Amino acid sequence: MFLAKGLVVDIDGTITYRDRSINCSAVEALRKVKIPVILATGNISCFARTAAKLIGVSDIVICENGGVVRFSYDGEDIVLGEIGKCLKAAEILKEQFEVEFLDVEYRKSEVCLRRNFSIEEARRALEHTGLDVRIVDSGFAYHIMDAGVSKGKALEYIASELGISTKDIAAIGDSENDLDLIRAAGLGIAVGDADKKLKMEADVVVSKKDGDGVVEALELLGLINPF
Repeated sequence: MFLAKGLVVDIDGTITYRDRSINCSAVEALRKVKIPVILATGNISCFARTAAKLIGVSDIVICENGGVVRFSYDGEDIVLGEIGKCLKAAEILKEQFEVEFLDVEYRKSEVCLRRNFSIEEARRALEHTGLDVRIVDSGFAYHIMDAGVSKGKALEYIASELGISTKDIAAIGDSENDLDLIRAAGLGIAVGDADKKLKMEADVVVSKKDGDGVVEALELLGLINPF
């Protein structure tokens, strides 16, 4: 049995259904967990903090795919990524694709774009720009990120600040942007409908989808009583 001292859980597609509505069974289960629960998301800080408050877990959040972290609801955003080069990359993509920005006024470390063009073609377009960025697909949007940040590196930063090892933390996710997160954690878990790449990297793949998979994972970890 893996003895977790902390738990980090992705939000969209993991705690939520594919239509982004919350899975109440997952919320109820997470409220029973006695160790710190960290939410991780590609979304912005105010969204993550509100979700943490509503779900009833710790105020510690990983936002913008690891480009921003926050340790308390009333604290300050700690920005780990450089947004300038992400904006330059987006301008390059605008020359080839119909680019639609999402949440542009709220993002501090990355650029978020609607999924209305080929991500593989976009990656090729950015390959030789020298901007040191990467573009990932969360399943809900494309994110142009500082190549030096990820959810996994953000988890390492948080664990160091809390004085615990990432190897004592379990992580649950569903999509490509959770790969670094489950690699950094001591135990990486993919929900049943997760991205194929994530399933290949995960230590454990549960059978149930999205939030029901989260409940299954918590039971396997011994963090909640299945009866």
